[in-house]
Amino acid sequence: MARPRTGIWLIGAKGGVATTTIVGLIALKKGLSESVGLVSDLPQFAGLDLAQWEDIVIGGHDIRDTSLLDEAWKLVYESRAIDGRLVEKMRDDLTALDANIQDGTLYNVGKTIVDLSAENLRTVQETPRTAVDRLKGHIADFAKANDLERVVVVNVASTEPPVDEKQFPQTWNELEPKLNETSCPLPASSLYGIASLELGFPYINFTPSLGTALPALDDLAKQNNTCHMGHDGKTGETLLKSTLAPMFAHRNLKVMSWVGHNIFGNMDAKVLDDPENKKTKAVSKDRLLGKIFGYTPQTLVTIENIESMGDWKTAWDHIHFQGFLGTPMVMQFTWQGCDSLLAAPLVIDLARFADLAKRKGETGLLEQLACFFKSPLGTEENDFAKQFAMLETWTESLKT
Repeated sequence: MARPRTGIWLIGAKGGVATTTIVGLIALKKGLSESVGLVSDLPQFAGLDLAQWEDIVIGGHDIRDTSLLDEAWKLVYESRAIDGRLVEKMRDDLTALDANIQDGTLYNVGKTIVDLSAENLRTVQETPRTAVDRLKGHIADFAKANDLERVVVVNVASTEPPVDEKQFPQTWNELEPKLNETSCPLPASSLYGIASLELGFPYINFTPSLGTALPALDDLAKQNNTCHMGHDGKTGETLLKSTLAPMFAHRNLKVMSWVGHNIFGNMDAKVLDDPENKKTKAVSKDRLLGKIFGYTPQTLVTIENIESMGDWKTAWDHIHFQGFLGTPMVMQFTWQGCDSLLAAPLVIDLARFADLAKRKGETGLLEQLACFFKSPLGTEENDFAKQFAMLETWTESLKT
């Protein structure tokens, strides 16, 4: 009997993170790469019935006029992130997958993202409901064409401008009629989330955009017996913050200020050059310290687009803290990593864990996945070690 297959539907499917995710999945399927960087492949998760590489089918939405193969070569030559010999071995696979990628929506994505989009999409006029139904159709057709029992939708698109969450009603029954209004302030990340949840498929928001963070969309998930989680994948500097900050707290060392400077030059950096889009990201990167310490030190987070860096991100952090007898001390660190290669394995992990949660009948927020996010929904826990323990406890419960 053939094993059931799982679809991973990527929002922003031709961006750096998605392309790296796709290259990684093909490499794993063909035995061209080890599983280094994949949390779900750690020994403690070996007994779980996670989707296997050969059982995963990829599709997605994007707004740009490009190809997966072209984007993969950019990661080779422009960002110096992937070995070109690897891309050459999957040239035909990447070309074939373009057929599984459909036009996304530009509804409330902000001017900077619109400027990156294909010309034909800029003239599309649709209400949020029309957009949702169109997006749903693409995902449903993908599932039917590939004989998929289930699909996990993962948003790895560019960061949208911030949206005031307080303006939205608390229940889905109240929010749903607003989708027929052209003035509806929901952003594209939320429309993708609604499309996924209305189909009964899990939705993972790997971006700092609004997505399904609204109580009304959690209500929708529960009504449709499905699950969701977000937001903003924790891959580099913030991962270190969530690991180091508890050390200062446990040693009773008072952090007076924490300054972080970030430079990189990929598509995400270009979008974050817009002050509105940058505001969404900076808030997400900065909020965890106060929750860990119980007080709020002075903080500064800068994000700058340096084109020559490509996908390589460098972060410098300066931590000014008070020690015994009031003596000020300093800790500094430099973090450099390939942005998309840090994110891609986590996208795969989240899809596998969310797929498992759906099969186990979980609904609503998946708080046990908090360790993957800068601003995890549904929990105030931001200590990385404690977050990871939540994941281990959940998976152990599935084995009994």
